[in-house]
Amino acid sequence: MDEEKKLASYEDFREAVSEYGEEREGHDLLTDPEALASSREKAEHEEAVTHGQRLKAAREQRGFTVEELASKTEIPVDVLSQLEAGEAFLPLGQLIKLSKALSLKMADVISAGEEPFTIVRADQRRSFARFGKTKQDRHGYEYESLAPNKKDRLMEPFIVTLNPASADEPSSHDGQEFIYVIEGEMEVLVGDTRDVLKPGDAIYYDSTSLHLVKAHGDKAAKILAVLIS
Repeated sequence: MDEEKKLASYEDFREAVSEYGEEREGHDLLTDPEALASSREKAEHEEAVTHGQRLKAAREQRGFTVEELASKTEIPVDVLSQLEAGEAFLPLGQLIKLSKALSLKMADVISAGEEPFTIVRADQRRSFARFGKTKQDRHGYEYESLAPNKKDRLMEPFIVTLNPASADEPSSHDGQEFIYVIEGEMEVLVGDTRDVLKPGDAIYYDSTSLHLVKAHGDKAAKILAVLIS
């Protein structure tokens, strides 16, 4: 299987190289914007597939069917199937529920790191929006992990973009959450309290409380979110 994957990757590389002719003079494989975009999309797709395979292996190792896992997590069967196939990525709250049901740390679900520390440059963040565009439309956000390669993580830091959405369904799960608003305005609901936070405002709450965060109004908001599960 590994040899087939290597062969396929090499053939993709050869095809990309063979596409270069006089009309692309001035760019090579490492600098052409179209080639870079294509390579990035391919890498993100492979990461999604690997992620789905990892979760499927964990489910099967614990002897759960997709239907049983859906019952435990209240995540629809079709969504779990898309996740395992590398066709979707879940909202953070559902990822936490999934990790608990599979007896995994959230770090194992997001990205199992191997490094003692990690530095993530601003232009090197891995976005998870591409993996779940349907879910993004429904839940109104996309996120970038700020520490995917740190091993034994106790917390998960993210930059989250909250897109305007009509969703107003609170959820709850284990852990705690700290949120700092960077840009725009964020509407937050924790228990019976609803408020609007602006740039520079922050909130810290127990995730076991029914809660909801979303963009306030018709403009996107950007936040720093740190989760402990």
